[in-house]
Amino acid sequence: MNVSHLSVVTLDYTVSNESGEVLDSTEGREPLVYLHGAGFLVPGLEKALYDRTVGDSFELDVSAADAYGDYDEALVQDVPGELFDGMEVAEGDTFVADTDDGHRPVTVVEVNEEFVKVDANHPLAGVNLHFAVTVRDVRAATAEEIAHGHVHGGGGCCGGHGHDHGDDHECCGGKGHGDDHECCGGKGHDDDHECCGGKGHGHDHDHGHAHKHGGCGCH
Repeated sequence: MNVSHLSVVTLDYTVSNESGEVLDSTEGREPLVYLHGAGFLVPGLEKALYDRTVGDSFELDVSAADAYGDYDEALVQDVPGELFDGMEVAEGDTFVADTDDGHRPVTVVEVNEEFVKVDANHPLAGVNLHFAVTVRDVRAATAEEIAHGHVHGGGGCCGGHGHDHGDDHECCGGKGHGDDHECCGGKGHDDDHECCGGKGHGHDHDHGHAHKHGGCGCH
């Protein structure tokens, strides 16, 4: 069976930046299991996996535009401190903030008496990524998995922005998921992963507040 839209794919992968620094890898860990085409991987990696089959191994360079996007200076803003509801914040903290565009992860880059400067760019925004991937398994998704938008019965959603595989994953290959994982490669899903490859987080928060969240470790 070839990788197709809404098939369940099992991958081993390593993702690195242009300097060769490994950002995330399944080496020595459980492989990534995800629902293909459901937005768990960065677009460039997802597109390259279509029609692949079990045993295929390949390397791929993914531009920032096809990963976490280009860095946008407009996403760096000064926010009134009262929006943090009295929480103690420090440079480097990551929060999920409610914005006009929905929930968005932000990183604190400066704190002073008047405001908190936050950066809503993904930690891997502007970074070109290199993937080394091996397809380990491909199967048809169940009707329930398709309806829920994620894989059931174990595995993760990573392909991707220090990851604790087997428990809560944060991997390069996915984009933000609002459950146990964040993977580099995926985008915003309420599943088990939030990935360095991924974007956005699916959390329920009161509008107009910022909520602390442990961001993407790779990205």
